[in-house]
Amino acid sequence: MGSKAGTGSTVLSLRIDTELLDRIRQHAAKRGMSVQDYVVRTLIRDDFDERFQTSVDETERFYREAT
Repeated sequence: MGSKAGTGSTVLSLRIDTELLDRIRQHAAKRGMSVQDYVVRTLIRDDFDERFQTSVDETERFYREAT
C-alpha cells in the first residue's frame, strides 16, 4: 500500500467482541493476511467506496441541475 511522503502512523486501540475477532481472523487467514492488514485494507476500501458514491451523487446532481 502506498502512502504520502511525510505521513506517519499511529496506534488505534479498540475493544472488540470475541466472535467478531474470530471472524475477522478467519477472513484475514483466507487471504493470507494479518488481522491488522485485513482491517486496514477493509477500512481503506470502505473509505474509497464512500468517496466514490459521494462523487457519483454529486455528478448526478450536477447533470440534473444542468437540464
